[in-house]
Amino acid sequence: MAKILAWIMYDIASNKTRNRVAKKCKKYGMTRVQKSIFLGKLDINRFDELAEICLDEIDEETDSVYLFPFCQEDFRRIQVLGQGFDKKLVNDEILSKFF
Repeated sequence: MAKILAWIMYDIASNKTRNRVAKKCKKYGMTRVQKSIFLGKLDINRFDELAEICLDEIDEETDSVYLFPFCQEDFRRIQVLGQGFDKKLVNDEILSKFF
């Protein structure tokens, strides 16, 4: 099955919930590129699974999780301006997987 590139971004009020969502993202092979942003390659069904897992974890009244799938062509057109990625979390080796 073909893989898609995906961004996952969240704004979650509870530290406990935020940590659980971050652990789920890592378990699915996502790479943290900012404190609340993950980037990775997923099978489309895994993308949908992760969305369901995130939905089960969060409080829909206070929290937000955004999951953005990208095809390779669209991903190549992304422009990163300024610092872009958290240098403590992302090194050149990690960036070379995606750009």
